[in-house]
Amino acid sequence: MRKPISKFVTAPGDSHRDSLSEGRTGLFASDNCTGVLLGSSVESPGMSAHTDVPPSTVGVDLVESGVEVEYVDGRTTFYRGVPEPVTGTLTTPPKKETHILVTDPTETEGVLLYVNDLKTHDDILESSGVGRVILDDGGSQEVFPGVTVRRPGGMRTEVAADPEVARGRVFVFVEDDWSEQSYEFVRADEDDADGSEARDE
Repeated sequence: MRKPISKFVTAPGDSHRDSLSEGRTGLFASDNCTGVLLGSSVESPGMSAHTDVPPSTVGVDLVESGVEVEYVDGRTTFYRGVPEPVTGTLTTPPKKETHILVTDPTETEGVLLYVNDLKTHDDILESSGVGRVILDDGGSQEVFPGVTVRRPGGMRTEVAADPEVARGRVFVFVEDDWSEQSYEFVRADEDDADGSEARDE
């Protein structure tokens, strides 16, 4: 049975801020994440090249007020609020940070991926267990069975997911310095929508 996440209203200014941007092996071994390929890199002005980083297994705790993730180094981060259910495809607003969390069937561990993150150093990601995939505009990649990421242009990210294929719960966290939204992909019979677009907040 799916563990419910009760309705929760995030207090103003109380959004998730990831400690990795300021400074997560097991069931989800790196070679299962077929789209996270080593060797790809992107270089931004004033910064060293950033590469794709394969994820390791992190701890997951689904609580009433949100989703807690425990990095492999023991630190934790918390995504506040009840995820909004979506089906099919989710498209984010421009310039938003996008994090994808896929749990295992027990809902107690999973893999966490950052999409086109250029802030976090590779060694910090590797020591924490968080993965990263970097795509050019128009590029797409299956980052996990049943979960595909695409960059349609306009600094947006498109995520398509099938929880049945992923064999776990699929969450997407979309945020910037001013707002944070959480989404969960559900089966079509759980939600009548064919696809969703993230709120531009």
